[in-house]
Amino acid sequence: MQSYKQFLELIQPQPGFKVLDVTAHADELTEAVIEHLKPFAQHRLALALYPGEHKEFEPSDALKIQDIPNYDAPFRALPRDNDIVIIRDVLHKHSQAERILKSIYTTLANTGDIIIVTKSEDVDVEAQKALLEKLEFRAPNSIDILDGYCIVMAKKMHMWGNGL
Repeated sequence: MQSYKQFLELIQPQPGFKVLDVTAHADELTEAVIEHLKPFAQHRLALALYPGEHKEFEPSDALKIQDIPNYDAPFRALPRDNDIVIIRDVLHKHSQAERILKSIYTTLANTGDIIIVTKSEDVDVEAQKALLEKLEFRAPNSIDILDGYCIVMAKKMHMWGNGL
């Protein structure tokens, strides 16, 4: 099992912290995020499971699960309800990447982070950064901390671009 220590350092939880993981494969990284959040009261991890291979997870107050039938469908999330959205191996497969990013922008709390995790061979990092900038995410940058994966991270800023 790969060590996710550096990845988990991108997630700085506190009590009431909410993470949305939009993924094509709920796996060991999902388990690591769950463990990382456990010490914090009233935390929540919501999984939006797109088609792919997923480990079984038991829904609870701290773990919400929704199945998405295909890569044309959107996920459901309330406005400004999440502190971080992790999107893993979905963006480049989705038929409407801009629509998904707009949904993520809406569900992020002000100053929330988006973390895009994509297999290295499937990603054009500069195109992802440009798309994030176009959709009013700020300070997009790439991070090389997971073997075989590229991570692009950006921030939703209060009163910038699309505003609230």
